[in-house]
Amino acid sequence: MATFKYVVRDSEGKKHKGKRDALTEEALRWQLLAENYEVESVSEPKQFSRIEITPQRVAPTEIMHFSRQIAAFARSGLSIRDALEVVEQGTDNKRFQKIVGAIREEIENGVPFSDAVADHSNVFPPYYVGILRAAELTGQLDTALDQLAGYVDRDHESRQKVKSALTYPAVILVMSICTMAAMAIFVLPKFADFFKELDRELPLPTRMLLGLSSFMENFWYLVVLLFLGLGVCVYLMRTTEQGKAFKDRWLLRVPLIGEIVRLAVVERLTRILGAMAGAGVPLPDAMATAIIATNNSVFASGLGVVKERMIEGDGIAAPIADSGLFPNAAVQMIRIGEGTGSLDRQLANCSDYYGREVEFKLKKLTTLFEPAVIIAMGVVVGFVAVALISAMYGVLGAKSM
Repeated sequence: MATFKYVVRDSEGKKHKGKRDALTEEALRWQLLAENYEVESVSEPKQFSRIEITPQRVAPTEIMHFSRQIAAFARSGLSIRDALEVVEQGTDNKRFQKIVGAIREEIENGVPFSDAVADHSNVFPPYYVGILRAAELTGQLDTALDQLAGYVDRDHESRQKVKSALTYPAVILVMSICTMAAMAIFVLPKFADFFKELDRELPLPTRMLLGLSSFMENFWYLVVLLFLGLGVCVYLMRTTEQGKAFKDRWLLRVPLIGEIVRLAVVERLTRILGAMAGAGVPLPDAMATAIIATNNSVFASGLGVVKERMIEGDGIAAPIADSGLFPNAAVQMIRIGEGTGSLDRQLANCSDYYGREVEFKLKKLTTLFEPAVIIAMGVVVGFVAVALISAMYGVLGAKSM
């Protein structure tokens, strides 16, 4: 049991505030509704001792195993409530264990399974609840949960491939920057003192190199401010709507990377639409959920128009073609699926095709990126070597004369 604060209005519109014990927030909402109150808010008072400084993360694999386990138990005739209890006892993730326990308690209080899951939208993907609701109406909960497990698994696998493909080039780039910074700050100033004592005119490459070293030594705070500014820009692009919109537009325009981003969004969108269409979710509702899952403001804006046209009866293929966001092959697959009544299957084929395309283009990008970074490092190291060696030869030649 926990204590919750609530704000309600009675039948005469008068506002009431108070506290009451209940199993969950949703359970208290149902109690207040049963008492003919209009519920404005229900919240649990924050207690400092219960604040999690770093709450345990719920990995996609936890959602995948949860879906498969509930599907297997439901297929064997076990009730959802008992299935949740088994899963709750079996998981090692403390945060997810609490979430499963909360879902079980809400079901015990008469809340539908999909509504109980919807209360934890920060853990479950946005399309998850929509497919569950459709499955509850059709009585195919076990099949839908198996499909959800498969999708979560494929989505997690595709994201991991992107991360693993970019990890090695990113490490090389960071190490290169750190090496050049260390040379400019610690190594080159020693040479600058040495050459200054000789009082000789130095070659142009050497003067350029020592000028850069002097700048780094005297104005190091500008470099620090530059990196801090870049960090603030990255933070704003991740947390503000304007920043996200700028980032999404910019990424789509970058050569090579823009194409990969576009195809990755198309892959995710078609996979979600296919899964929800196969579960019987109406296409406009499926599109609304898919728009959230794309996590791209450019696509969200264009697909908002697509959804409105779908509601007006224009179908799905023509609005998607007019949006200009999808490759021709994807438009043709969707058009065939819409015309033959096999839209869910064609969307699944489309997502599989573009999943392979993203993987291929990522490999191509990393194949180009790795030698490019190595060549850039070689140019920098070569310039430093030429600058220092030419200065040494100049000094030695002057002494020999």
